[in-house]
Amino acid sequence: MDRPRLHGIVHVVNSLDFGGLERVVADLAIEQRTRGMAVSVFSICETGGFRDALEAAGVPVLVGGKRRTLDLGVLHRLRRATADADLVHSHNFVPNYYAATALFGRRSPPVLVNTCHNMGTRLDNRRLRTLYRWSLRHTARVAMVGEQVRRRFVDDAIVPPTLAATVLNGIPVQRFDGGGQARERARARLGIEPGVPLLGCVGRLVGLKNHRLLLGCLPALAATHPGVRLVLVGDGPLEAALRIEARALGVADRVLFAGARDDVPALLPALDVFVLPSLTEGLSIALLEACAAGLAVVASDVGGNPEIVRDAQTGRLFASGDGDGLRNLLDELLADATQRARLGAAARDWVLGHASVGAMADGYERLYREALAA
Repeated sequence: MDRPRLHGIVHVVNSLDFGGLERVVADLAIEQRTRGMAVSVFSICETGGFRDALEAAGVPVLVGGKRRTLDLGVLHRLRRATADADLVHSHNFVPNYYAATALFGRRSPPVLVNTCHNMGTRLDNRRLRTLYRWSLRHTARVAMVGEQVRRRFVDDAIVPPTLAATVLNGIPVQRFDGGGQARERARARLGIEPGVPLLGCVGRLVGLKNHRLLLGCLPALAATHPGVRLVLVGDGPLEAALRIEARALGVADRVLFAGARDDVPALLPALDVFVLPSLTEGLSIALLEACAAGLAVVASDVGGNPEIVRDAQTGRLFASGDGDGLRNLLDELLADATQRARLGAAARDWVLGHASVGAMADGYERLYREALAA
């Protein structure tokens, strides 16, 4: 791509609060900045999260301050923020219809591209689905973060196949090379004893992440692995309910609620097995990060998870909602350090080859080129 031709790329997000989508946008924008592109991020809502990291890397963050469902003030600020841009890159559904509305009616507007970061469960809302479909009439290309995501949107006639492309999520893999003493340092951060068998999950404490299934495995696992513990990294509306569930199961002393953290790369080496029991996923950043850290992973067979985890090769898969299947795999892996090491090494090799932030940025450069040509 002729990068000097790009006077500006504006990424549009709902917020930059800590999460997988927001992590992708921050990493992509920072990588684009290092490649000499003029890039900024517009957050529709008031935000913290990754804002500091972006601004420290020289990426301006503009905040819309949304206060109502369709906020005219946000549209006005977004219109001004994109005045000199060549390309606007929206992330998920609300940002795309905000961007399309803000650009509507302008003479020679910037090209709009969109990324779908998940399987689109929110589009069950009829109003959101209608607004998103309208916005696609003004969108040059739509990227899906995995092939399963692309099939879902195209097969369900949400995104026309002529607009759809696949660009895999990527992460800064070098951030997860912790060195020989990383495990000891990580356990010290969490206050976990060196020899304790440790399971872990990173993600918002919401129903779709299905943490209850994982908690339900702990009593039986404790019978065969007496020291086993679980760390949940993330916050969310279900934290209180999950704490009550842990107490009811008699495993409250085995569960560490670590809260939202900005030091996940430093924490992951503490784990023996990373678990992702979600009911739905796009292409999970948490799963990519666990693989990059060289961990043995166990994930539900949903969404983009099978694109990352080849069962018995780069990790283990279980049928979504199958508590017995999940428990059996965890029991097997906790008892087999050799298998954990083999799976973790293979998972890291896959991420290095397919899901680095550089590979993701290359994919988006190709997408931008197609959109600008169209």
